[in-house]
Amino acid sequence: MMPRARFAFTVLCFGYAFLYVPIGLVMIYSFNASRLVTVWAGFSLHWWRTLFQNEAMLSAAWLSLRIALVSATLSAILGLAAGYVLARAPAFLGRTLFGSLVIAPMVMPEVVMGISMLLLFVGAERFLGGPDRGFLTIVIAHTTFSLSFVAIVVQARLADFDRSLEEAAMDLGATPWTTFRTITLPLIAPALGSGWLLAFTLSLDDLIMTQFVAGAETQTLPMRVYSSVRLGVDPQINVLATLVVVIAATTLAISGRLTRRR
Repeated sequence: MMPRARFAFTVLCFGYAFLYVPIGLVMIYSFNASRLVTVWAGFSLHWWRTLFQNEAMLSAAWLSLRIALVSATLSAILGLAAGYVLARAPAFLGRTLFGSLVIAPMVMPEVVMGISMLLLFVGAERFLGGPDRGFLTIVIAHTTFSLSFVAIVVQARLADFDRSLEEAAMDLGATPWTTFRTITLPLIAPALGSGWLLAFTLSLDDLIMTQFVAGAETQTLPMRVYSSVRLGVDPQINVLATLVVVIAATTLAISGRLTRRR
């Protein structure tokens, strides 16, 4: 191996170690018998059993799961429509603005989006009488920034789509809707599924925007973890972090596999 290549490989190894060794240590210490999160006292499943008996944490996890499922589904539907328009619709007045608005949530700081969402919901509550901040407002907020990722994935898949299949179906008498339902949608389903999984992961671990739009009686799993850590790191957090890492890694792996499918 050439010296330059060896140096690049060494830097790459240090970079990955810096990112993933702390995560690996958290997962290892989730099986620690000690209450001190930095002192190894032997292998134990005590904190795993304790976490699954923690009603407050389980309730927050169930709420986050429901929010992620609903927001990911809405993001997939809206993102599919937006991606299809960006890839297939001919030039129309405001197309550049529409494309910019679709992509904006991906690059806009979450603090800015959280404040804007908060002002929107406060104004709606004042003039329209609702919705109250809670499950619905969190779903709306998560859908707003998640659909951008779905739209980009769908648009990229449609960019290299073989349109001769659609043309053949329409030549045989299929309507545009039938062609989309029977030809286009099944072929872009892997990309749509990948976008859904990505939106699900983003919603599941969002904290910043959720804090702005959640009500006083609504607490998602990331909010519960953040409030617990401020009072001191409990070993249950290591267990919870391990579960979140496994779920996120699994969904991202499935998402990547679906994206590579043809």
